[in-house]
Amino acid sequence: MGLGSYWGEVIEVLRQIIPIYDKVNKYISLGKDTEHRNRGINGRVNPGDSILDAGSGFGNMSRTAEKICGGKLAITLYDPLVPMLKNTSTYFQKTPDLSCGVFEHIPFKDGQFDAVLCGYSLRDAINLRIAISEIHRVLKNGGRFVIVDLGKPDSALIRAGVSFYLRVILPIIAFAVGGRLGLKFGTLHGTFKRWPQNKKLESLILEKFSRVEFDTDLMGGAIMVAAYK
Repeated sequence: MGLGSYWGEVIEVLRQIIPIYDKVNKYISLGKDTEHRNRGINGRVNPGDSILDAGSGFGNMSRTAEKICGGKLAITLYDPLVPMLKNTSTYFQKTPDLSCGVFEHIPFKDGQFDAVLCGYSLRDAINLRIAISEIHRVLKNGGRFVIVDLGKPDSALIRAGVSFYLRVILPIIAFAVGGRLGLKFGTLHGTFKRWPQNKKLESLILEKFSRVEFDTDLMGGAIMVAAYK
């Protein structure tokens, strides 16, 4: 499971949509992206924690965690795209540590972080099972793995509805908000097709983690997950 050879195309699209990424994401998530990040992170990240924001983009997950914890966090932003990391210092009062790479080869030692956060990014893993294993490795015992992402509902009918939204409606919204560049958000449907259904994802995480709290919204089309090492 994972994007496999499709990863290169997705990364190239992400590189191109950097100028409109945040703006369009807010609209295509039906304005719920901030709420979902808060629901996922609240109670799972604590003041004084060392956190890895994996697939960080501009650091939206860690900025949310920073607000919740009053800024008392040691943050590392980790993303495969250098341009995503390039201007993050403008979003933080204190510039976080920055590192570039993929989920499948995380360049940190075992047990380094209290929490790993993945906001709308784990879905882009090349190999999902290896990515989860690597995240488990860099977490301390008792560490938390927080995922906020698209969900793939277990109900075939609802799943078809989400698929239709991503394939047909989302590109229209993205075009209205971001112009022609917004049409490139259509690749989201390709990542959704390769993303496991919610129950399967939960089972996959439980292969490595001792406990999983799996919360959903939008009829299962959005997920907020916390896994505990």
